[in-house]
Amino acid sequence: MLFAAGAFGITLAAAQSTDNLPAAPSAVNRPKAAPVKPPTAPPQQPEQQPDASSPSASAQPSPPTEESATTIRRTVNEVSVVFTVTDKHNRYVKDLERTDFRVVDDQRPVEEIRSFRKETNLPLQVGLLIDASNSIRDRFKFEQESAIEFLNETIRRHYDTAFVIGFDVQAELTQDFTDDTDALAQGVRMLHPGGGTALYDALYFACRDKLLKSPESSSVRRAIILVSDGEDNSSHVTREEAIEMAIRANVIVYTISTNFPGGGAGDKVLERIADATGGRAFHPFQLSEVANAFAEIQDDLRSQYELSYRPANFVHDGRYRTIAITAVHKGLKVRSRGGYYAPVQ
Repeated sequence: MLFAAGAFGITLAAAQSTDNLPAAPSAVNRPKAAPVKPPTAPPQQPEQQPDASSPSASAQPSPPTEESATTIRRTVNEVSVVFTVTDKHNRYVKDLERTDFRVVDDQRPVEEIRSFRKETNLPLQVGLLIDASNSIRDRFKFEQESAIEFLNETIRRHYDTAFVIGFDVQAELTQDFTDDTDALAQGVRMLHPGGGTALYDALYFACRDKLLKSPESSSVRRAIILVSDGEDNSSHVTREEAIEMAIRANVIVYTISTNFPGGGAGDKVLERIADATGGRAFHPFQLSEVANAFAEIQDDLRSQYELSYRPANFVHDGRYRTIAITAVHKGLKVRSRGGYYAPVQ
């Protein structure tokens, strides 16, 4: 069976206090911050279940129970990796075959690439995460319109799906998975800047509560586009915990910095997130280049390969295993995620 990261039983609450922290290793012994936004709805009531697909549903992740965090739903014996290849001029190379690559898993050469294909025509699951904190207020409108244009040109009706999350001190799901670009545009326009920045919580939620809960399929690519200045001051999970959840969800994260024209301290954070997941970090020099960054991401998504293999001496021990894919031909650069977490039995 094809590798699919972690299994979590998670419910989406209609509105939750930030006291309800995402479950993460470092959050266990960390003091809880005082809630910034009070609940706008009463506690869970059996007769009024929240609707995760409705616009403006709060997206603060609820912690999984111990049982759901340790349940193993299926045996894994294959790993799937999505990647891109560029030449020395940074142009995409789209005509390679399986014999043009070598794979090393956990420092052991892979004997056989079991499947290989070009990903151009495979469905996409896209998460659009937009920083709606006060720090980006002056350029928010242009970023919204650039994001809407990207969704209109990328999401194919009856084929791809996307969701929209805005975040300040907490994440807010304004449009759940849909192939309707008009609904997605409405979800983007519903976002309004204000408050602090819980970037890591938003990424953690998008990966765990949305992508990991979406129907598993070996023929779906997953990507997140994260638009932010990279400066987090409100999250309850750490940067590395958010990255770990992205790796478990098998998602590529593309980041677009809003620190123009001179850059900012958060750019290093955005680069770390993109590099760890096999994505790219974009640093527009001026506001008008944000649209160019979205266009480059679209090109990237149309230039991917996918291969799968069975690792040698695979052990279901929950350990992080590294992946290295190289091209046989000189002058070619392969960009992919750097590894994955083995399941636990």
